[in-house]
Formats: sequence, structure tokens, C-alpha cells
Amino acid sequence: MNVFLLLTTILPPILIVIIFAASDKFKEPNKEIFLVFISGILITIPAYYTNNFLYDLYLNYPFINEGLAASFLSAAVVEEGLKFLVLYFVVYRLHEFNEPMDAIVYGVCASLGFAALENIYYVWNASTWDMNPIRLLIERSVFPLAAHGIFGVFMGYFFMRYVFIHKSRSLFLSFLIPYLLHGFYNYFISINYFAISLALIIVSWFIGIKLFLKLRQEQRLKRREYEKKI
Repeated sequence: MNVFLLLTTILPPILIVIIFAASDKFKEPNKEIFLVFISGILITIPAYYTNNFLYDLYLNYPFINEGLAASFLSAAVVEEGLKFLVLYFVVYRLHEFNEPMDAIVYGVCASLGFAALENIYYVWNASTWDMNPIRLLIERSVFPLAAHGIFGVFMGYFFMRYVFIHKSRSLFLSFLIPYLLHGFYNYFISINYFAISLALIIVSWFIGIKLFLKLRQEQRLKRREYEKKI
């Protein structure tokens, strides 16, 4: 992979992170944005090996079809589970994680850090799979990137409700909702229902943006960040 292709691959997820971070009235420190983004990159390593192990394992059981093996039973649960762990064990302990909007910003950071390295992996191996790397780059920079982005928005939103509104069940929802979205997205792709996967992501983004704008509007009424978590 040449330098231009590498930069083009990683630029879209970085730009989306910048947009969300810049939309935050009380900006998060760059070092913490970087930490969470890198954490999202690092979890691709255990995700890769765990996904492959589970997928191969499920092929030994004829009652588990390939669509389920590639969606709800491997990628969705593994990847969203690892992103959730980043929020709970990394983001939750950050000193600057002190305001509701922060949860969505960091949720998107973790999710798109994951998507960035995942895209590099796909483009890097394009020639091995007899695919045009430019075409694959374009495809990976639209639908999968949009999918990972909205998974991060929902994970961050429900994690925010758990931390700042003290809704205990929202901790489980911060994993469950992205897991279900990811599972259905992968499943419909695996059975060649691309239009349904696309519609799912578009509707999810519509809802996610409404939630984000609602938080942003509430944030604009504040003069300062919370001194502590409420």
C-alpha cells in the first residue's frame, strides 16, 4: 500500500472524529481524543483473532447458518463488546469525561479508531482478494464507516445516560443497541439484502443525529462544564 492510499484510507474516519469533537462546546483535550482513538485501533487485534476463531467454530455446527455466524454470533458481539470495554475501562476513567456530550464524542472516537484500522486491513489485502484497492477504499469509506460511526453514537448516548442520568439499565443498552444494529447490518449484507442494510444505517443516522443535536442544544445553554459527574 502506497502512502497516498494509506492516507486516503485513514482520512475519512479522522475527519468524522474531528467534526464530532469540534461540535462539542467544551472541547476535549487532544491527548484524550487521541488515546481513545488509538484504543479503538488496538482492539482490532483481539477482534480479528476472536472473529476468525468463532466463525470457524460455528462452521462445525450445521444448525448455525453462515449469515448468523458472520453477524450476531461473531463480528457484532465481539467488536461492539470490545468498543464497550473501551468506554467503560478507558473513557469512564478520564478526568475530562465530565459532561454528557463527551460520551458521544468518545464513543465515536473508539468506534472510528476501530474502523480506521479495519479499512486499512481491507485495502491492504485488496490485491490478494483480486479486488481493485481504490474501489474497495471507496466502498469501505461509505457504508462500513457510516455503520461504525452510528454504532459509536448510540453506544455513547446510552453510556451517557448511565453515567450522567444514573439510568442503570442504560449501561446494558449501550452495548445492546449497537450490537443489534451491527448484527442486523452484517446479516442482511451476508444474505445479499444490501438495500435493507443501507436503509437501516440511514434511519439510524437520522435518529442518532436527532439525539446528538438535542444534547448539543442543551449544551449551548450551559456556561461551563460540570465540575463533576452527576
